Amino acid sequence: MQINGKTKTCGLIGCPVEHTLSPIIHNTLAERMGHNLVYLPFHVERDDVEAAVKGANALSIAGMNVTVPHKSAVIPFLKEIDPLAEKIGAVNTLVPVPGGYKGYNTDMTGLQRAMETEGITIEGREAILLGAGGASRAVAFMLVYKGAKRVYLLNRSLQKAQAVADEVNKAMECEKVAAMPLEGYKELPKQKYLCIQGTSVGLYPNSRDVVIDDRSFYELVDVAVDLIYKPAKTRFMELCEEAGAKAYNGLKMLLYQGIIAYELWNDVHVEDALADEIYELMKEETKVEE
Repeated sequence: MQINGKTKTCGLIGCPVEHTLSPIIHNTLAERMGHNLVYLPFHVERDDVEAAVKGANALSIAGMNVTVPHKSAVIPFLKEIDPLAEKIGAVNTLVPVPGGYKGYNTDMTGLQRAMETEGITIEGREAILLGAGGASRAVAFMLVYKGAKRVYLLNRSLQKAQAVADEVNKAMECEKVAAMPLEGYKELPKQKYLCIQGTSVGLYPNSRDVVIDDRSFYELVDVAVDLIYKPAKTRFMELCEEAGAKAYNGLKMLLYQGIIAYELWNDVHVEDALADEIYELMKEETKVEE
C-alpha cells in the first residue's frame, strides 16, 4: 500500500505485543478491501494506559485493540462502553466516538462467530468451562448471553470459581453458572457436553500439560474448544479427539475478534472467503514461529 496524508492508523496496545498476529489480520484486510489503513502494535506499560488512550485520541488513531494486561485497565478512560463489555468488565476494542473511544469486547463475539463457522451451537446446551481466570470469566458471560442451558465452571480454586459464577449469575440475572472443583466432573450426569478450555495450561512451550489428566473426563465431551492456539493441537485437544470428540484451537477466535473489530472501525462486512484466506496466513505464521 501507499502511505500518504489520508492513511488511517489503527493499532494494538498491550504488554507484550511483539509476537502478536493482529497486524496480519488487519493489514491483510486493508489491502484486500482497498482501505487506506495501516495497523501497528504499540508496547504500553501498565502505568501508561491512561496516557496511551488519551494520546491515541489526540493523534486521531482510527481504532485500537487492547490485549493483556490492559483489558480492564482501559475502562476508566473510555468515553462510552458497550453494555456487554461493561458486564464482562473487559474491553479489547476501542472505536472512536466524539471526545474519545467506545469500548467493546469482540473476544467473546469472536469466539461465538468462530464456533458458528465450525457448526458448534451454544443455545440450549450444557457446557463445561475449565478455569476461572479472565478469559474463562468472559467465556462464561458469552455462554449465558448466547443461551447455554447450564455452565459448569471447574477450577482448582473453588473459591475463585464461585466468585466468577456469582458475578456472572448476578450480572445476567440468572442461576445458570455452577462453580465446582476440578474433580467435580465426576459428579456430573453422564451425558455429552460442550467443553471450553480457558486456562493457559498447555500453552507453548508446555504443550504436554493438561488441566485434567483423567481420560474418563473426556468421555463427557462431544465438542471442545481450547482457547490456546499455540501449539495448534494441545494435549487437551488430543485427549478429546482420542475420546471421539471434535476439538478446535483458539486461532479462529483470534481471527474473528480481529475481523469484528475491523468491521466496527470501518463499517463494513468481511466475507467468509476473505476470512478463510487470512486464517490460512495465520496458520502459516504460527508454524513459522514454532
